[in-house]
Amino acid sequence: MRRPTPSLVAVALVAATTLVACAGPTAAPAPTPAASASASPSPAPTPATAAEWAAERVSSMTDEEKAASLLMLHAPGTEAGPMLALLEEGIAGVILMGDNIAADQAATAALAGALQTDPEAATLVGIDQEGGIVSRIDWDPAPSPMELRGLPAAAVQDAFAARAGALAASGANVNFGIVADVTADPASFIFERVLGTDATASAERVAAAVTGERGAVASTLKHFPGHGAAPGDSHTSVPSAPLTLEQWRADAARPFAAGIDAGTELVMTGHLAYPSVDAAPASLSPEWHRILREELGFDGVVVTDDMLMLQHNELPEFADPNENAVRAIAAGGDLLLYVLPADPSEFGISVDGLAGAIAGAVASGRIPEDRLDDAATRVLELRREIALASRE
Repeated sequence: MRRPTPSLVAVALVAATTLVACAGPTAAPAPTPAASASASPSPAPTPATAAEWAAERVSSMTDEEKAASLLMLHAPGTEAGPMLALLEEGIAGVILMGDNIAADQAATAALAGALQTDPEAATLVGIDQEGGIVSRIDWDPAPSPMELRGLPAAAVQDAFAARAGALAASGANVNFGIVADVTADPASFIFERVLGTDATASAERVAAAVTGERGAVASTLKHFPGHGAAPGDSHTSVPSAPLTLEQWRADAARPFAAGIDAGTELVMTGHLAYPSVDAAPASLSPEWHRILREELGFDGVVVTDDMLMLQHNELPEFADPNENAVRAIAAGGDLLLYVLPADPSEFGISVDGLAGAIAGAVASGRIPEDRLDDAATRVLELRREIALASRE
């Protein structure tokens, strides 16, 4: 049984029904066992939890449908049409970038609302709203991470509550906005975005940020296992961290552990490597996914950073987008994120292509069937939780 998500879990109560038989003037004889057996069976009860509901839906899906449900994509522009076309192909949701943000909060909310097409499972509508240099909406009232570093944890919690409120009012239900990386190096590309320059300060503020967002949007910690120790920018390379696993556990792991303990719904894996643990980027590493699940106890949705970043670094081993998708799911990822241009074929990407590659890997035995089912169930469980919470 999955650990319940404190911010978005809605418990469904199943009421028992009482059958009343109406007798006519002459009492009908009691039905024989044979007659009872031939009667129409009672309908199956509605699943009582989001996890049960998700498992039931996944059980009726093809492998291609399951694979498509692990995708979260971007389409440019403030018109819903291109995004709706992607959703019709069975993907889990969309990420809104700067080019998707309409003139004001109301218009952005209208766009996001148009994407909610399944009353039983919310479309995931995500935004990178960290504040400061990574902001998509102009009406975020909260201070930037650099400003929050010098404030107590209570102020961080209040800030992220305000930020989450602005996002929810804009139609978003997922924030890719809590940076759990740690660095004190002003030369690091992540320096302006971290909530603490040491593990203790970062852990305290990351937990406060998750608590602040609770009940408004689903929280995401990024970029696991931690960018601060890995010089370089993963938008153009695969940065490498020199830490051993023991050093990581004592330092960079702590903000992630704190955010997980606070109840984050998602953790984003980074395209960065710790060669002492695994030469592969964490987003493609079975060992880092094992550590996240088994050592840190995370039971929510593991989402990748933008998968196109692997292609942008121009390393030949990451040139094939379908192979990258297969490796990410096989490693333990649940939700694959793609910030696509208007013509995804520019990078050799289509929903059918990605879903077909993942389903093909299941057919060949490269991805176990239960790995695909687990990923699809986790994502649908989150979508169901958000849908149920929106009814309260």
